[in-house]
Amino acid sequence: MKLYNTLNRQLDEVVPQNSPTVTVYTCGPTVYDYAHIGHWFNYVRMDILIRILKENALEPNWVMNITDVGHLVSDADDGEDKLEKGAKREGKTAWATAEFYTEDFLDGMKALNMSKPKNIVKATDHINEQIDLIKTLEQKGYTYVIDDGVYYDTSKFPTYKNFARLDLDEQQAGARVEFNSQKKNASDFALWKFSPKDHKRDMEWESPWGLGFPGWHIECSAMSMKYLGHTLDIHTGGIDHIPLHHTNEIAQSEAATGRKFALHWMHSNHLLIDGQKISKSLGNSIKLSDLIEKGYTPEALRLNVLESNYRTQSRFSWESLEAAKNRLQDLVAMAALRWQPRSVTHDTTTFSLEDIPNELLLILSNDLDTPRALAFLSQVSTQLQTVHIEEDMVDHFVVLLQGIDDMLGLKLTQVYDITFEQKSLIKERQEARDNKDWQKSDEIRDKLLEQGIAIRDAAHGPIWYPVL
Repeated sequence: MKLYNTLNRQLDEVVPQNSPTVTVYTCGPTVYDYAHIGHWFNYVRMDILIRILKENALEPNWVMNITDVGHLVSDADDGEDKLEKGAKREGKTAWATAEFYTEDFLDGMKALNMSKPKNIVKATDHINEQIDLIKTLEQKGYTYVIDDGVYYDTSKFPTYKNFARLDLDEQQAGARVEFNSQKKNASDFALWKFSPKDHKRDMEWESPWGLGFPGWHIECSAMSMKYLGHTLDIHTGGIDHIPLHHTNEIAQSEAATGRKFALHWMHSNHLLIDGQKISKSLGNSIKLSDLIEKGYTPEALRLNVLESNYRTQSRFSWESLEAAKNRLQDLVAMAALRWQPRSVTHDTTTFSLEDIPNELLLILSNDLDTPRALAFLSQVSTQLQTVHIEEDMVDHFVVLLQGIDDMLGLKLTQVYDITFEQKSLIKERQEARDNKDWQKSDEIRDKLLEQGIAIRDAAHGPIWYPVL
């Protein structure tokens, strides 16, 4: 299996340290508000990674974090903690805010049929581990204390700029106006922030340096290394994490352990709406519930995600979601053939049902090429809906559907048979057509449509499929 590696900007073979186990860490959500579709694009892509690792006979030990403290609204380590800001907005405690949006995120994962990480870990449950990691960095001479917290001295880590290919001189010059004069370097970042003196925070802890809370970056290093060891096989996240969050993770982790932090870095590119990044201030922050209210299923969004490669800058529109829904409808119609095989056919298909899952896996094992995989499945669907399947092919067809579900999570095996009464209506409608009783035929067709069943009239007889 090959995957693009941000570390060296090339396709690399995925070679776990202790195969068949492969350790994977994913930067999870900051739970101060609802996840929007940009977040879900990222997490569905991570789910595809896990699925394809499994299909390649690997055993993912997958850990995802929940950031419920320490993520400030400014990347410059100032401003409000996002959880504190969300709590003020809603008139709740930060703890209640975090709990509510964590549960909403987990519900969204289930709705989108995502694989379940082995461990979903919260920053607030691992304060001691973060303090211990900061102590190690302090003992090794990588930290210093200023008025608002404990900071990491990036000048002590010579390769700091390498991962994101940063220009630190330009960064230093650009930071002069808003630069914290106590920081030694513009790129230095907070490991521990001190609580404000004028009010009490909902979330704060005692530490060797004073009352406060951890910085955002330290949590991922502390938790990933606790559960997965000092060197991860794969670290994943959004592309926006490269220049700051992931660069800082590498610096603090490798300084503490003296080992490479992650062998492989996978990053999901941005999702744009009307050419702009998703932002609440722009009013384009679409939630999963917004899609459902408009009549779209989570599976339609999942298919919409798969229509673009994870490394490309994707564009969302209601038209693209509608197109994904139509594409899903086609695959659902194909899946329904399972329940209506032909006893005899003189047609042939160029596809061997047994070979299709293997072909699909080969495509997806090449840098998770989901657009090509969907194009291939469209060809399969078109041909199968033309020639249909014979009774002795049903078992192989079920294996095919299960393979698609295992790799892409589209729930095609959950396209169930219709009722005896609905089958009787289809038979009655065909008799009406044979007798050229078009009015009765149309009436039965409309009745079936009300029950969510559509009919396609083929040369050898009617074919039904569920309507999305």
